[in-house]
Parts: sequence; C-alpha cells; structure tokens
Amino acid sequence: MTMNASLLPLLLPMSAFALAASISPGPVNIVCLSSGTHYPISQGLVFVTGATLGFIALFLGIGAGLYSLLQVVPLLEDILRWAGILFLLYLSYQLFQHDGRLHEQGAEKAPGFMSGAMMQWLNPKAWLASAAGIGAYTSGDAPYQLWLFAGLYLPICWLSLASWVYAGAFLKRYVHRPSILLTVNRLLAACLAASAIYLLIE
Repeated sequence: MTMNASLLPLLLPMSAFALAASISPGPVNIVCLSSGTHYPISQGLVFVTGATLGFIALFLGIGAGLYSLLQVVPLLEDILRWAGILFLLYLSYQLFQHDGRLHEQGAEKAPGFMSGAMMQWLNPKAWLASAAGIGAYTSGDAPYQLWLFAGLYLPICWLSLASWVYAGAFLKRYVHRPSILLTVNRLLAACLAASAIYLLIE
C-alpha cells in the first residue's frame, strides 16, 4: 500500500474532528462573534488568523512532545490553567464594560493577532483537544500524519472561526440601538466568564 493510499481513510475523520473542534462554541468563537459585532470584519479576521496559527503551532508542538512535558511537570499545567482563567476573565470584563455603541473608527481596540494566538496557548481545552486528536488519528512512527492533520486543520479552523466573525457582522445589522448591543455584550461577557468558571471547577 502506498503512502497516498494509506492517507485516504484518514482524511474524512481528521477533517470531521477538526471541524467539530473548531466551529463548536468556545471562548475563541465568542471573541470572534464579539469582534464581528463591534469592529470591521478585517479586524476580526486578523484575530482569526492569529488564533488559527497559534493553534497550529500549539498542535505541532504537542505532536512534538509538549503535552508530555505537562504530564511530567504538573505545575506547568496549573500555571496554564490559571493564566487561561485570568485571561478569559479579563476579556469578559472588557466586553462587559463596553458602552453598547458601535465605534467604526475604534478598530485599534479590537482583539488582534497576538490576542488570538495567546488565547489558544492559554486554553487547556485546546491542549486537550490537540492531544486527543493526535492520539486518535496519528502514529508516532508516521510523522507525516501529524503534518497532514495540521494541514487539514489550518483552513478548517480559519474558516470556522471566520464564520463566527461574519455571524457577528450579520448580527450587527440588528443591534444599531445601544441598548440592544449592550444586552448582547453582557450575554457574551457572561459566556466568557462561564468558560473561565468551568475551567476553575473542572
């Protein structure tokens, strides 16, 4: 059996896993939705690109053995968990404080590339999802499978997160009144805070 033939049975399950992990609601998706409702789409896509490349770097790092390091040094896992909780609470507070007015010229305040990348590295769920996917669909004696998985993840993750930005931009059409956007802000802030609390009690 050639390598190409051996890859074919992996493409669909890898793609399905990547799609499910990327498009399902989570802290990064909530920030993408919020970016779409508050800022120009281009700014949201900068965050999406940072989050996608940050995740791919994390994914490949875990494939290279970073996840094993967490198991050897449990303190690192605790530090990662608390850093993630604090970062989510900070983003939640920023969103909660928003006055409900759309500021098209305030794009400089939008979450940027580094914020997106940082969110992935501070998200224990991203570590666990990566480890689970790598464990299920790759083999240590076939490193090309890891690169195939990462290659599939790259466009799927970017498009999935971008869809949340576009959903936010679509929602913006119906939230021109500050009172409505303020309610949306509070709901999204509550969702981010709930994500942080879930990490705390998990």
